[in-house]
Amino acid sequence: MDTSSEVLTKAVSAPAYIIADASRLSGVAPWTAKRWLQGYEFSYFVGRRTELRRGQMPPVVQRKPTSGRTYASFLELIDLVFVKKFLEQGVSLQKLRKALDEVSRSRGEVHFVHEVFFTEGSNIYWEDSGETIIKLVSGGQTAFRRIVEELYARIEFDSPSKLPRRYFPLGKGAPIVVDALVGFGRPTILGRGVATANVYDLYLAEEENLGATSSWLGVTEPEAEAAIRFETQLAA
Repeated sequence: MDTSSEVLTKAVSAPAYIIADASRLSGVAPWTAKRWLQGYEFSYFVGRRTELRRGQMPPVVQRKPTSGRTYASFLELIDLVFVKKFLEQGVSLQKLRKALDEVSRSRGEVHFVHEVFFTEGSNIYWEDSGETIIKLVSGGQTAFRRIVEELYARIEFDSPSKLPRRYFPLGKGAPIVVDALVGFGRPTILGRGVATANVYDLYLAEEENLGATSSWLGVTEPEAEAAIRFETQLAA
């Protein structure tokens, strides 16, 4: 019989999100999400445009063999969120790839929620075992500033396994959660298990009557309102 940690390990690693859903939940454009998850092929001319060469760029998100995989796991969804945040902080995609490769050489497959990463300007750092902060792609200088705490604050970890279980896309102040063990990882209302998409669909069917919507689904009006706001943002 599987332990709770084994169940969670399978849940967070299982293919659960089509590219479109991973794109919506991470805030990354669909084409970009696909490239970061699956890599892509490219071609270019050399010389006087007489010779065509082809190449292949690997995924940014480190995954097991991706051939034929059109789905992302919960872990990979969170990786997309982190990659987006790093780019917003000024870290180049090339530097991010090198940093991940550097960590993976000592740790194997790397997900951002398994390690503690920081950025400062265009530099990227890795906290090694909670003792030393190493500046990556630089020969191992030390640094001290933690920039991506805001993202870690949106993630709830399972204590025994230290695996991420819940992601709060709007922050923990809102009752919307992506839970790897609830609703096949779809966004739901915290503690209710009611999918936000179902709340939104019923709200439209009830001609935007918030009271009727919350009553039918057994949720509070603030919870229904948060779900509707969340789904509206995803659709924007």
